Amino acid sequence: MSTKRTLAIRPDPGGTVPETAMVMAAGLGKRMRPLTATRPKPLIEVAGKTLIDHVFARLRSAGVKRAVVNVHYLADALEAHLANRVKGIEILVSDERARLMETGGGIVKARELIGDKPFLVVNSDNLWIDGPADAIRLLGARWDDAKMDALLLVVPLSQAHNHGGQGDFHLAPDGRIIKRRQPGRPAPFVYTGVQILSPRVIADWPEGPFSTNLFWDRAIAAGRAYGLVHQGLWFDVGTPGAIAKTEAILADG
Repeated sequence: MSTKRTLAIRPDPGGTVPETAMVMAAGLGKRMRPLTATRPKPLIEVAGKTLIDHVFARLRSAGVKRAVVNVHYLADALEAHLANRVKGIEILVSDERARLMETGGGIVKARELIGDKPFLVVNSDNLWIDGPADAIRLLGARWDDAKMDALLLVVPLSQAHNHGGQGDFHLAPDGRIIKRRQPGRPAPFVYTGVQILSPRVIADWPEGPFSTNLFWDRAIAAGRAYGLVHQGLWFDVGTPGAIAKTEAILADG
């Protein structure tokens, strides 16, 4: 049963890159075994750089000032990496060692660190190459606080490298997300693991771990969830076999 809870927020005019990013790094990385037997998935290397370092390179390039990183599996190793290798961005850690909270629960647990303005959310196992313009800056430019609670970076299913799923969302011509994929039926767009959320969505949450799908479904129902189609490359690096395939495409330019 849910208990009514809300988070005070400050209005934001939109049109700029959020100052704060929530980097989701607490997962168990089960699909990446055996590589994750001794290290967390964000520390797996692809093209000579750890997955989380790829993410932070994009955050720095876009001008993000601070990052909240949640940790759970092999958290000590991840925290040490953040302290020793990540420069140029303020790092705050949301500790989930005691209990893995999933994506929605992780955001709720970190809400005091995130603050009261729209924020970026990035999966730490995400790998993308910008197109003609910086993808995060494009998200910031597209953000409209008056009509959006969620703005997701998506990629066409046909261009989702290494992705074995059937897509995630259906979009209207204006970019509004109409609905999530229905069981047994493909959807034309895949969520890339990059999004902007308004603190408005952090309300009336359930106890314990839960998925961000709860917040998305509310935003979709209210007509306040939108997608922005990524113009560059995106890779689902979820299994050991996907690493070599990703590196081969990157090597080809």
